[in-house]
Amino acid sequence: MAAASAVRAVGRRSRRLFDIFVAEIPWTVSSKELKEYFSQFGSVQRCQLPFDRDTGFHRRYCWIKFSTPEEVQNALQKDSHILEGSKLALKQQIRRRRNQRKSQSE
Repeated sequence: MAAASAVRAVGRRSRRLFDIFVAEIPWTVSSKELKEYFSQFGSVQRCQLPFDRDTGFHRRYCWIKFSTPEEVQNALQKDSHILEGSKLALKQQIRRRRNQRKSQSE
């Protein structure tokens, strides 16, 4: 039993993704372009670019998900990120576990 739970724990760690929150994205930039741009810093696993249902435009922010914390640091270490003449604002996204959120809200 202990071996099976250890294997599950390793599997969860390998699926863990490390995020960067990106703001000030120009309206004309697509999720494909963002993924291509950030791939220079590491393996981009996902690009979440939310859209507004009413306007049909994206909301000018997204989350870029990398495989390792080193890839996140590679992206954050660059002085400025510019796409289509606009400077992007980057911030490391820190995810908390659900039980940590509950204890902080009490």
